[in-house]
Amino acid sequence: MITGRFGGIGELFFEIELIAADGDLIPVETLLDTGFTTGWLAMNNQDAESLGWRIIERDRAMQTARGRDFFDLYEGKVLLDGEEFTIPVHAEAGIPENLLGLQWLETRQLVVNRPMGVLTLGLG
Repeated sequence: MITGRFGGIGELFFEIELIAADGDLIPVETLLDTGFTTGWLAMNNQDAESLGWRIIERDRAMQTARGRDFFDLYEGKVLLDGEEFTIPVHAEAGIPENLLGLQWLETRQLVVNRPMGVLTLGLG
C-alpha cells in the first residue's frame, strides 16, 4: 500500500517510481486524475523520451477535458507499492504534471478519508 497526500484544493497525490530503460529509479509525484478513465499514466512526452522508453504508437486520438487530443503511447515501467508494472503511458507535450489514470483502480483499492487524513492506494 502506498500513502498519498491531499493537495490544497482536495487533489489526490501519490509518489511512484518510474523505471528508466537503463534501470534507474526516478521517484515522481503523480496526481490521481478521475477524468483519465482509460489509461494508467500520462506524462509530458519529453519526460517519457528522457527515460528511454520505447514508443509503441504515435498520435492516438483521445477525448480530453480540453477536447480531442493526440498522444504518443510508450511502453513504460513503474514501481508501485514495491511491484514492477509494464504499462502503456500516454505522452503529450501539453501535460504539465504526471497523471495516474483510473485503470489502477481495476487492481488496487483507493481509500480516501479526508477528515481523518487517510489516503492510500493498495491491494484490498
